[in-house]
Amino acid sequence: MENLKSNQKKEKISGTVSGSVWLNWIGSQMMTGFDSRGTPLVIGRWPERDPESIGLKASDLLLLAAAACSSYDIITILTKQREPLESLEVTCTGDQEKEPPFKFVRIHLHYRLKGSINAEKVERAIELSEEKYCSVTNTLKGNVEISSDYEIM
Repeated sequence: MENLKSNQKKEKISGTVSGSVWLNWIGSQMMTGFDSRGTPLVIGRWPERDPESIGLKASDLLLLAAAACSSYDIITILTKQREPLESLEVTCTGDQEKEPPFKFVRIHLHYRLKGSINAEKVERAIELSEEKYCSVTNTLKGNVEISSDYEIM
């Protein structure tokens, strides 16, 4: 495998930042994924085991990535604006086609924020995440309808 890696040509595109993740098949339908920093994550399932071993679904990882990426942006923006954000929860819902390849056609992010925060600043933070900062949702734009709403508790 090391030989394969060394033979691969990597073309650096001007103005880009490279990142890599790694995936290891464990057996059956179970895999371990590692992020660019080496943090592990269990993906898939092992139906032959009793009880069945279950990890995250790959399609759920996409929804989690969208929720995490946009949340990071919103937290960062509101913190810089010194808004007293106490908590943030996000429900990310995705609608997929019924037939293979089961493409996502819609993704909706619902943000629940807690704190005495300014609604206009929340709206602006969400807008900045959607339009400028979130690499995940911006990558999906044009192929997936992305929407959002929020509530302040």
